[in-house]
Formats: sequence, C-alpha cells, structure tokens
Amino acid sequence: MDDARRLANALNALVKGPQFSNSKARGAARQEPAVNWPATKRLNEDFNPEVDGFESFAMNDGSVCSWKPGQFRYVASAPDRSV
Repeated sequence: MDDARRLANALNALVKGPQFSNSKARGAARQEPAVNWPATKRLNEDFNPEVDGFESFAMNDGSVCSWKPGQFRYVASAPDRSV
C-alpha cells in the first residue's frame, strides 16, 4: 500500500495546482513505476469524467490510488483480499 500512498501524495500535491486534469494525473502516474497499467485500464473501463471526476490507479501490489470526489483528493486503499 506504500506505492498507492506515494502516488496519492504526489497527485494530491498536483490537485492543488491550477488546471488539474485527468491528463495531468495520468502523466504523473506514468512517472510511478509501481502502477499496474493493465489493471488500471480494467479499473477505469466504465470511467466517466462527468460523474467520476478523476481516474483511479491500480498498483502492482494490488492497492489502489483512487479519487474521492467529495473530499477532492486521492486516497490509497489496501488490496482487496476477499476474492
């Protein structure tokens, strides 16, 4: 979960800047080697920026860095071990 936490911290710093966008979030996530891009693509299959705000990012360790629209920030969540 440290990977998701690190990415959330980096993205939250960008959120405070002017004109934050999904492309800026994606660009910052591309700098993070721990992002699992195939899993991120599956996670965002039904993504709608009008409703969801910003994309979430799946990490190699199974944790997720996800956008919380009501809080206007990214948060890290632990891997789902219930599966």
